[in-house]
Formats: sequence, C-alpha cells, structure tokens
Amino acid sequence: MQVRVGSVGGRTVAALLLAAVLGGCAKAADDDGRRASSASPDAKAEGSGGTTAARGGTVGARGSACELPVGFDVARGWQPKAIDAGAASAEASATSNASEGSDDDLGAAIADALLRQGPVTAACEIDAKPAGSIGFLRVWTGKPGGADAGGVLRAFVAAEEHVSKAKYHRFTTGGGVPAVAVEYLTTSELLDEAKEESAFAVSTAAGPVVLHLGGMDTGEHERMRPAYDLAQRSLTLS
Repeated sequence: MQVRVGSVGGRTVAALLLAAVLGGCAKAADDDGRRASSASPDAKAEGSGGTTAARGGTVGARGSACELPVGFDVARGWQPKAIDAGAASAEASATSNASEGSDDDLGAAIADALLRQGPVTAACEIDAKPAGSIGFLRVWTGKPGGADAGGVLRAFVAAEEHVSKAKYHRFTTGGGVPAVAVEYLTTSELLDEAKEESAFAVSTAAGPVVLHLGGMDTGEHERMRPAYDLAQRSLTLS
C-alpha cells in the first residue's frame, strides 16, 4: 500500500508515526541484512517448495489476537496484531496537529491513506519478520451490506496506484467459503520496479473481508506465499 506523501504537502512526520503504530516501520539497514542471512530454515524451505506453511496458531475467533468475521490459520513464527483504525487515525491526527500547528486535516488524510483502501479498512496485520521475512499478511474489513466479494476486491485493487496484469479467479477456501482471488503487479515510482502482490476476498454477514499479501519485492513475496496459501486453505466464517 502506498502513502501518497505529495498529496499532503510532503510532510511525513505523522505518516512515519502512524506506520509505527501499525507495526510496519522497520529499520531498513537491519532488515536488508536479515533478508540475506537470518531467515529461518523452515521459512526458506517453505518458500522454495511452494507448499503450505506450517501452522503456528489461528486468528479471527473471540479472544484471539485479531477478532474478525473469518478465522484462519497463521504460519509458524508470524505475529498477528489487531489494528484499531479509529485509534491510529486519532493518534496520527494529534501528532500532526502538535507538529504542524495549523493543519487539522493532515493526520486524518495520512491515516486514511494508510488505513483504508477502496471500500475496506485495515483490521489486522500478521508480521512475517519473526519468521525471517519482511512483509505482512494484512486483513481488511468492510461494512455489512450487499457487496459482492469480487466487486470489493476489484475496488481494493483499483485503489492502488500503478497496477498492471491483474488476473482474477474464483475458488472455495478449505473451510468451504466462496472466494475471489487476484494476482497483480504494482510498480514503484521510486524504485522503477514491478513486484507481485496477491489478495483474496470473501463475503460475510458482517461485511466483506480482504486478505492481502505484499512484500518488499517479488522474491520476498514468493518466500511469504506459503503463509498466504495456508490462510486460503484454512479460512472459515467465524
């Protein structure tokens, strides 16, 4: 997901603090070194073999790290954390106001760019760093209604910038839930490099749910893909 810094005047203080609230603000130098040297043997084997990751727990149920309209297995070593979009937005807005003094809408604009994509809002992120990779499996939820999973997913992808080669298909999760998936490329203006991303969506009585897997680059995405496949194969309605 891209933060459009230019649209808020180039001021990045609130964006950086909000990213820290979400757990996505890593030390680039340390992480670059970890990518080459400290991925666990299990993580490397899973990424190269294209198999489902080993199960390390579940999220979705009441009392779990993220209470969601769906439940699914989390890969071993991955760390889930709930996202309180309202609280994160309020904190970013307060930080922005304290730093800038006059722009009451700055924090809210940055928070909206980070916490919302199309018709859904960030609800949970599952961090791959403890398992040796750099990236997140993020869960996004929408409001209840008659929204079709396919339409929600297309709107989610459309809200990204510089998307190409999107390929959609329908499938049924291992828990018997009808779903729509997409594989696509995004191109970074800064790096001038395309990378793979994946997402799938389901409809629930509580509203649509989107699971998205990104990564720093295509190689990292592929290494994390077994955790995404595990979520697909285990997802049920809560």
